Amino acid sequence: MANIDIYKQYFEADCVYNNVERKGVVVWLNAESECGTIRYEVGVSFFPHRDKEDFGISYDACLQKELVKTQGRRSKKRDAEYLSQVQNIANQLAESLNAKIFWKKPLTQAQYG
Repeated sequence: MANIDIYKQYFEADCVYNNVERKGVVVWLNAESECGTIRYEVGVSFFPHRDKEDFGISYDACLQKELVKTQGRRSKKRDAEYLSQVQNIANQLAESLNAKIFWKKPLTQAQYG
């Protein structure tokens, strides 16, 4: 099974989960390919980010959403299609945790795979 990080980026955020204030979030788009099947997933994980060096991810405030699982292969066209949906889906996931992602306040540059 091949797991490909198509996109990953850290942003400022606002979230309280398990009585812990979280000020950062990592957002990602992954593709998983196995035996002619491709699966795309968007995920978010909110973490404390107590200072500019703190990127310790806590996995209790983490959600993922499967976008598609179908026969086929990864392609640039598919990557672009699902990449265009990342912010909207990440916002939906954040809302389900009563959280907010500050898209205009990135903590890192976007990483593409």
